[in-house]
Amino acid sequence: ASTSFLDTPFGAVRGILFDIDDTLVDLEFSMTTALREVSEHLLPGLDQAGWERFGRIFTHETTHYYDRYLAGELTFNEQRLLRGRAALGHFGVELDEGEQSHQWLAAYIEKQPAYVKPFPDVMPLLDVLDQAGIPYGAVSNNVHDYQRAKLDGAGLERVRRLVGTDTLGVAKPDPAIYLEGVRLLGTAPADTLYVGDNRLLDAEGSTAAGLVGVWLNRVGEPVAEFEGNSVSSLAELVG
Repeated sequence: ASTSFLDTPFGAVRGILFDIDDTLVDLEFSMTTALREVSEHLLPGLDQAGWERFGRIFTHETTHYYDRYLAGELTFNEQRLLRGRAALGHFGVELDEGEQSHQWLAAYIEKQPAYVKPFPDVMPLLDVLDQAGIPYGAVSNNVHDYQRAKLDGAGLERVRRLVGTDTLGVAKPDPAIYLEGVRLLGTAPADTLYVGDNRLLDAEGSTAAGLVGVWLNRVGEPVAEFEGNSVSSLAELVG
């Protein structure tokens, strides 16, 4: 168990848990960059605004497919393909069910991991935590092995403690998934920060589980209606 304390704007804590996607790694950049690379031959005349719209449909407007994946109704790659087909369909491109879809998905699966990188504020914070002897880990709404490979590929091997949706068979905001992260850290929930970019699943879900939830609002969403803790960068967690 950790005996060190870290002073944060939200009190002294003994450990920190992080969400992964769009918290530690810039998933949106990796998805939109790979999407464009594998779809350009299908949409040769698309302008920059069109590509931004295309990326937005895939990353933000088709998340009901991801929810169906979490519910066990679709595989991870099935929801990816459905999101891709929805984005392409918006621009009048229909992938056939067979070889075309298979090729598009295979190309995306191959390209996307290479673009996954940590945000610039991640390594400096982990350096501070390592130096201070504060344990940290990640709790993610995706399966353990996929997220392990993603962290390692992004140069974040040092985030050793990892809880995925298959670890206990539950997803955020189920309290058990955050509490498993706390157990791995060897801390108490009330002494543990949980930081993530999703207000509901990360900040509110972890707070309901007894942790100190913090919403990482990287994109500057309006915070007026949010009563909880928030930061715009991980740098704000340490003095």
